[in-house]
Amino acid sequence: MPRAMSEETEKQPNPVDIHVGKRVRMRRTLMGMSQTKLGDALGLTFQQVQKYENGSNRIGASRLYQISQILAVPVSYFFEEMDQLTAVANENAPATGEPLPRGDLVAKRETLELVRAYYRIVSPRVRRGIVDMIRAIGNSEDTKDA
Repeated sequence: MPRAMSEETEKQPNPVDIHVGKRVRMRRTLMGMSQTKLGDALGLTFQQVQKYENGSNRIGASRLYQISQILAVPVSYFFEEMDQLTAVANENAPATGEPLPRGDLVAKRETLELVRAYYRIVSPRVRRGIVDMIRAIGNSEDTKDA
């Protein structure tokens, strides 16, 4: 006889589903695609895409393959950085000694917009200068208290 799940367990999305959903959202946003447009390509509503992206609904294998085709990435893309997810969960730091970003920094809209704008810059010299400038600002004492 199947074991009944508690109400609490049913409401908790699986961490892998959350990670995959975040990767879908990140790629979709980097491509400048709306949830509605992705939903239309999948034959779904934007609300269903939203549920996939927040991990509350699991993405089946065939649907994930379809999403990978639309977003022009291999299926493995959605599982990248799972080791980092595990490391953060276990409070481990990477070999560099720098702490991994906590939370969803990479999935934030502001971060994705910054990355998209950065890659629209054609000149490698200008891009390098921007990275150096941001690094200097991030390391300045003025930003430590903000």
